[in-house]
Amino acid sequence: MTTPTPPPAPPARGRRRAPSRMERAAGRAAALQRPRVLLALLLLLALTCVMLLDGYLRAEVGGDERVRTGASAGDVPGDVLDGGPILTFPGGRATTVSVPDKTIVLTFDDGPDPTWTPQVLEILDTYDVPGTFFLVGSMVSRHPDIVRNMVEQGNEVGVHTFTHVDLSYQSTARVTREIEQTQLALAGAAGITTTLFRAPYSSETDAIDDYSWPVYESLGADGYTSVFVDTDSDDWKRPGVSKIVEWATPEDGEGASVLFHDAGGERSQTIEALPKYIEKMKAKGYTFTTVSGAMAEQQSTQPQQSPQPQESQPAQQSGGGLQAAHHRATGATLYEGKALIAAVAVAEWTVPALSAGLVVVGVAVMGRFAMMLVLARRHHRKRNRRRFGWGPPVTGPVSVIVPAYNEKECIEATLRSLARGTHPVEIIVVDDGSTDGTAEIAESLGLPGVRVVSQANAGKPAALNNGVRHARYDIVVMMDGDTVFEPDTVRHLVQPFADPSVGAVAGNAKVGNRRTLIGAWQHIEYVMGFNLDRRMYDLLRCMPTIPGAIGAFRREAVLQVGGMSDDTLAEDTDLTIALHRAGWRVVYEEHARAWTEAPASLGQLWSQRYRWSYGTMQALWKHRRSLTDKGPSGRFGRVGMPLVVLFQVVTPVFAPLIDVFTVYSTLFVDFRAALLAWLAVLGVQVVCAAYAFRLDREKYRYLLMMPLQQLAYRQMMYLVLIHSCVTALTGGRLRWQKLKRTGEVGTPAGSG
Repeated sequence: MTTPTPPPAPPARGRRRAPSRMERAAGRAAALQRPRVLLALLLLLALTCVMLLDGYLRAEVGGDERVRTGASAGDVPGDVLDGGPILTFPGGRATTVSVPDKTIVLTFDDGPDPTWTPQVLEILDTYDVPGTFFLVGSMVSRHPDIVRNMVEQGNEVGVHTFTHVDLSYQSTARVTREIEQTQLALAGAAGITTTLFRAPYSSETDAIDDYSWPVYESLGADGYTSVFVDTDSDDWKRPGVSKIVEWATPEDGEGASVLFHDAGGERSQTIEALPKYIEKMKAKGYTFTTVSGAMAEQQSTQPQQSPQPQESQPAQQSGGGLQAAHHRATGATLYEGKALIAAVAVAEWTVPALSAGLVVVGVAVMGRFAMMLVLARRHHRKRNRRRFGWGPPVTGPVSVIVPAYNEKECIEATLRSLARGTHPVEIIVVDDGSTDGTAEIAESLGLPGVRVVSQANAGKPAALNNGVRHARYDIVVMMDGDTVFEPDTVRHLVQPFADPSVGAVAGNAKVGNRRTLIGAWQHIEYVMGFNLDRRMYDLLRCMPTIPGAIGAFRREAVLQVGGMSDDTLAEDTDLTIALHRAGWRVVYEEHARAWTEAPASLGQLWSQRYRWSYGTMQALWKHRRSLTDKGPSGRFGRVGMPLVVLFQVVTPVFAPLIDVFTVYSTLFVDFRAALLAWLAVLGVQVVCAAYAFRLDREKYRYLLMMPLQQLAYRQMMYLVLIHSCVTALTGGRLRWQKLKRTGEVGTPAGSG
């Protein structure tokens, strides 16, 4: 009795197909890349923050230069307008304090300044005279050492806002921010906070009006003492040393709060007048003190206990008790202040360094454009000269290798374009473990001379090497499975092999799907960035890359250097450099055109360019010893390697400086000048692109896309390169990636 065969078990419900080896590897690679992408974005964010901080310190984002004059003061108490220069609010009531007779309170505004403030401090120290400095917070954060020395010398400091704006125009939140940021800067610079305040553009009490009065009331409720002046030297007008001394001198015997400036402009007259003024007043029997000293001397009742702003405690007195208005910063205030000072120090170092780098990058970019134009013109004239040729025409058959992995959308168009060619070829389709029927489609076409070689999935380099092993002819043409050739492409491509020194030929790869915005941007890049470059490198005999979409090789040369290597992601660049080092010549044939399907989405484009960029870095590092190669085979190391590193790695990494500084300058420096400079750089690029389009006989209408390309597409390419650099520095490794294809490039498109 025969046991019946059990029926096959039904598939488990909801069970998913197990991922392939390539899919699992891609998943692992993606997981490894996420932290690197995040790191690259964090670096970009850090640079942006540094630039914004520096710009805020120097010019204030949306800087408000309004100054109120002539406003009424009906709401301001009359005894405040007519009272002394020191305004306090004990118990919530406005009270003014005058400077005692025969006493001078020297006050200085707008500092610290690295040129003038140290000279002022030296004069005060020489004459043993204290001063009260009302400091701008942005200047404090940029010059903390000066403030530290100022406080240690025994001088008092006060708040003069962070960005020197007229507070009467500002919201309550902006006023609070101006004060708190300055206090943080003082905490970070000298470890203190202060209860003294002076508003910009309001040196005398008669400047108080109905708009600014609420500001003083609010600050007084928080424990601040607002300080005005009785006598203004008007040194900012630079009237001459004698006038400054005269205008700063009060009526005989009267005390005064006197205003000088240690920043905000050229202060040589102030520096010259200050010793003369001190000597004059001492000769009249005057003494010098600080704001706190004047208040202590004048008040006959119990000294006012000012609330301590922010998180602070009384500072230890030094310099004869001249720091009564200071409080030692503690807790969050202290640490936030130190963080602010540290961030500003980074910005102060970074921005000048980037500025210097911008000059270098600008010179390199302009030099590259000039070199490309000159050499491209020479190349074009040389290669199109009448009766020019490489030698006897190459008419023998060649082998065309088409590596294919899941190319069902494109493979038919690719093979039919080859079959229409005017040069005899054998076509070897290397199916790299496709799962979509690519091999079956290729075989079913029944095209003459087409052979399909199947292999387990091993990557593009292995597929190409397999194709080389199966090639019957001495010249092999390599192309991508998504590319189509024009009928004369192969014929043009192989003609340089008439010169026995030529080991490889780069063709003219063109974007076939250029109707979309992303496709049009890549079309501009291919024509200008790739083909113009190749003309230059060809003339210099240091071509760095044979494009994967279209390239031809001597089989002998490929085997001599060990074939395609999987050491890098840019196997084409790796092979090209190896050929140079083996002594072969690599040239560019502009008339051999191939139409390729460029990535149609930003994600696909990022993946492709990331692989190209990172692979190029790998190839350059692998062949770093080419720098010391001797003889003709060392030309790439002597000429090509430096140019590729400079133009394809270093300059593109720092090229964003042009855009970053354009934004920086429009916000913080000069909008019109920055815009004109950016447009000038764009104009140079348009000229180069127009010439490249002329050489390739392309229609100029695509150049209308260039401004938008510079604003959007180029920024993405920068990020890709930065991502690649981060990956290289962190030792990452990627696999050959398969891009999604649509088969849109079915036949060779016209150049329009």
